[in-house]
Amino acid sequence: MKRIHFSLAIVMLASTFAHADKISVAAGGGTNPADGPATQCKMVQTFGVDFGPDGTVYIVEMSGGERLRALDSRGNLTTLAGTLGKKGTDDGAGAKALFNGMHSLAVAPDGNVYLADTFSSTIRKFDPKTGLVTTFAGVGGKKGFEGDGGPAAKALFNGTFCVSFDPAGKNMFITDLGNARIRKIDMATGTITTVAGNGKKGKPKDGGDAISEPLVDPRAHAVDAKGNLYILERGGNALRVVAPDGKIRTVMGAEGKKGTDGVGGPALQAQMNGPKHVSIDKDGSVLIADTENHRVLRYIPGKEVVELVAGTGKRGNSDGGGDPKKVEFSQPHGVIVHPQTGDIYISDANNGRALKLVRE
Repeated sequence: MKRIHFSLAIVMLASTFAHADKISVAAGGGTNPADGPATQCKMVQTFGVDFGPDGTVYIVEMSGGERLRALDSRGNLTTLAGTLGKKGTDDGAGAKALFNGMHSLAVAPDGNVYLADTFSSTIRKFDPKTGLVTTFAGVGGKKGFEGDGGPAAKALFNGTFCVSFDPAGKNMFITDLGNARIRKIDMATGTITTVAGNGKKGKPKDGGDAISEPLVDPRAHAVDAKGNLYILERGGNALRVVAPDGKIRTVMGAEGKKGTDGVGGPALQAQMNGPKHVSIDKDGSVLIADTENHRVLRYIPGKEVVELVAGTGKRGNSDGGGDPKKVEFSQPHGVIVHPQTGDIYISDANNGRALKLVRE
């Protein structure tokens, strides 16, 4: 009988390992300064990741990189726009276009790629069909706060740190960090408005009107299928949500304290340290790049708890042998889910690589 129980235990253990999540490098981490096989390429400050309708994986490189790159289905990496290490605000053909500290990107339903060109305080557009880069919102190199109620092309921002669409692709949302606001562009009319933040810095009151309350320092945002707008604050070390009725409340973060405690428990007791990106998983849970803790977390609405997705919390560059809980990051700046496969892509900025977590 003991032998049967022992054999059964072995089978169960083997089954567990066979269906474990796996993480691997999808692009970067190599030494090749040019384009080519993605895992052999050298990438600089990998930040935003998003996906085209044709399956292309788009990746932006921040300061030192200043490029938009594409990972195709064959595993090859290609530079689409920008010049390595060269900053500017020039529009035009991809090879001649210049960027200044891109942090994020978002692909529209029509396949156009929108880039949060952070330090130029603009949103740029890359058209994959023509290879052209144009300025979609903001005025290159000019900072300020203007334009609400009018055309986004004439609006002013102060640090465009994050750009994304609602699930239907009808509205673009922009994290305007310097103005402590989240702003929205109606893609049908081009009109821009503010949906959260009053321009002042401070912790918003739970239940207050989002546009009348302050924000500490909004760094990123994401909108779920129910119309909830999640706002991630780096210095506030908090996750807040604006409900469809416009009311804001804090759902994660230990009163703004930074640290590592609380994972596995109530969300309002969970600590973060300089989180910099947020996105929505296919089940409606919220993924967070807890950047200075070198890990990725998951907030689960309804249950109001936080779970660890990947990372040891230790800074490094190990692949963890394929185990997401053993991989080491160095300031992960992005996390996003592939809309078809459900794979999670994590941009590991200081290691110059993008990793893919495949769930079994």
